[in-house]
Amino acid sequence: MSQALQQTSYTITELAKEFNITTRTIRFYEDQGLLDPHRQGRRRIYGNRDRTRLKLILRGKRLGFSLSETRELFDLFDTARGEEKQLRHFVKMLKERRAILRQQQRDIEAILHEIDSAEIECLRLLREKAAYGPEAGGSAVDVQPAADPVHDSLGQH
Repeated sequence: MSQALQQTSYTITELAKEFNITTRTIRFYEDQGLLDPHRQGRRRIYGNRDRTRLKLILRGKRLGFSLSETRELFDLFDTARGEEKQLRHFVKMLKERRAILRQQQRDIEAILHEIDSAEIECLRLLREKAAYGPEAGGSAVDVQPAADPVHDSLGQH
């Protein structure tokens, strides 16, 4: 069993190191009501519940959830009996997030297509200008499309 699973209390420094975040970030989440450590004098002592919540906060952040959405899920889990209601709500949130991301993906693809078209047109004009020679203001410029390894590796253009 890992040390993290056996341990029942954590300092703010331990959690910050474990999750590669700052202690200030953890205090911010506490100020937002997402974490609720016990106090020993001025020291914060975090339990397994806080550690799990911190893990979920960071996962939610990676998934694009706002802190208010994360708080909403925490509140639902804290007040509702049984997990079915919470899980159904979370599935709904995931579907909504997926739809937003897919729309953003389509928007990015449309913008990339516009950039490709503008680049092709500019390069065509540069080739025409270069074909008339230096007396027409043309020069021997590189008129090849710029390489786009990310876009090209996706097999899209």
